[in-house]
Amino acid sequence: MAHPKHKISKTRRDKRRTHYKATEPQLSKCTNCGATHRYHRVCPECGFYRGRLVNENAVSV
Repeated sequence: MAHPKHKISKTRRDKRRTHYKATEPQLSKCTNCGATHRYHRVCPECGFYRGRLVNENAVSV
């Protein structure tokens, strides 16, 4: 198994990891109730997704 000949410094390691960033989730407005929810997910307020009722247990508005 290959082993590094020299220790990689913290600076060099961190330079390689600069592209790993947390991004804000994309938000969308529900067409049924107008609440804000994440893309491609059921609205937590009314339980609708793309105009159809998916979750009947959601809190009704």
